[in-house]
Formats: sequence, C-alpha cells, structure tokens
Amino acid sequence: MTAFDAASAAGGQFLLRIEDIDQSRSRTKWEAQIFDDLHWLGLEWPEPVLRQSTRLPGYQQSIAHLWARGLLYPCTCARKDIRAAANAPQDGEPVFGPDGIVYPGTCRHKPRDAANAIPDHAALRLDLKLALDILAGTSLTYTEIGQGAPKRIDPPDDLLTTVGDVVLRRPEMGTAYHLSVVMDDAEQSVTHVTRGQDLTEATIIHVILQKLLDLPTPIYRHHRLIRDENGQRLAKRHDARAISKFRAEGASPADIRRLVGLRAAS
Repeated sequence: MTAFDAASAAGGQFLLRIEDIDQSRSRTKWEAQIFDDLHWLGLEWPEPVLRQSTRLPGYQQSIAHLWARGLLYPCTCARKDIRAAANAPQDGEPVFGPDGIVYPGTCRHKPRDAANAIPDHAALRLDLKLALDILAGTSLTYTEIGQGAPKRIDPPDDLLTTVGDVVLRRPEMGTAYHLSVVMDDAEQSVTHVTRGQDLTEATIIHVILQKLLDLPTPIYRHHRLIRDENGQRLAKRHDARAISKFRAEGASPADIRRLVGLRAAS
C-alpha cells in the first residue's frame, strides 16, 4: 500500500510483479491469494503482471555479458562452508551484509577463463573489486526519498568488506534476486522503487549492476518495517499472519492501513 499510495500521489502507476524465480517456494494458490488480498485492499495495477519465471533468457543474457567481461566467477561453497570460513579464529567475528555473512572469497582466486563456457552447476558471484575498478570515476550515488527532502546517498568506502562478492546466479534458479530485480526495473521503466528498510543495504549492489549493464537508476524509498504488537517483524520467515487471516477475523482495509501506519484512503 505504501508503494500504491506513493504512485497515486505522484500521478504515476503502481506495478505488481511476481518474483517467482525460486520455483520451489512458488505456489499457484499463494499467488492467487496475493491478487485477492491486494484487490480487497483497493489496489489496482496494469495487466499482464510481469512474472520473473518467464524472463530467464534475458537474465541469462546479462549473465553471459558479465561473464565475458570477467566480472563473474563460479563458487561451489555451501552455506556451511561460508559460515565455517567466516568464523575461522584468525578472521574474528563474521561480518554480515545484504546477503547475510559477507562471502570470505574462498573461490575468488581459483583459475578462471571468461572464454570458457559458463559452468552449469555452480553459483556465479560478482567480483566486486574488479567491478569497482571498472567503474572507477563513475558516480555510484542514488537518490533516496521519504522523510524530508530527497537525499543523495553516496556508497560506503568499505564495500569490499561490508558487501563482498554477492551471488548473481544460483544454479537451481538460473538467476538471483539482485540481478533479476535490476533487470525487471529497467524492463518496466520503473522510476521509483518503494520497499522495506531491510533492503536499504542492497541498493548499492543494484546501482553497481545498473552501471555495469548500462541501465537507469531509479529513485528509492525505504519505508519502516511492519511489526506486530510484540515488535516482531511481519515476514513469511517468521510465520507472520497473512492478510487473509486478518480478513477472516473481521479486519477491514482501514484496519490494515492503520496497522502499517498509513492514513485512511480518501
């Protein structure tokens, strides 16, 4: 609703996107519930809805482009390997970034050749140091709006240690969130992105990818997270209550707006 209200106030158009690249977690009934709940709240959007699972060829084209420039490398580390390496005594406490524990670079220095075929059964990570070297002299700032006047956000100086080499393709998905969302924003000519504060740190990754792929950078707004009466973030991973449950208990759209801190609809 935050994004819908912002688009309406600016005379723009709210877009709904189905981010279903992880087919193991996608269900037709859940998608139908999203549509039903959002319509019940009074939201509208143009059809057809962009579905990420139909855009794999485009994602793969960008992956091939980055691979040919030597900006990607294969990584065969499991999550447990990354945790173990990051917790090694000589490394101190692990650093957490937008993707969890910042990757310690285990596979970064293995031999690689951009002329070779892209491996099918490995994750592909962005070589962030090389990317920043290529973009040296390029502005990586972006505009953040929200409380007060728009602000220009400069990238932090310690990106290599606080962000690291993020995954741009998971073998079981054919892509990954950071790459697909950047490409989709460009495909849909998105000018303003509204999302939760938990994704603020990821924005610099997206700006870097936009520069590498010669894509426009939207304006961003990161709103406060929605929490329950105990301060717990409402999120699927925490088994948060769905809108349908509030509806079943008699809540109205106005009740939901109050819950998320929005003014009543006019």
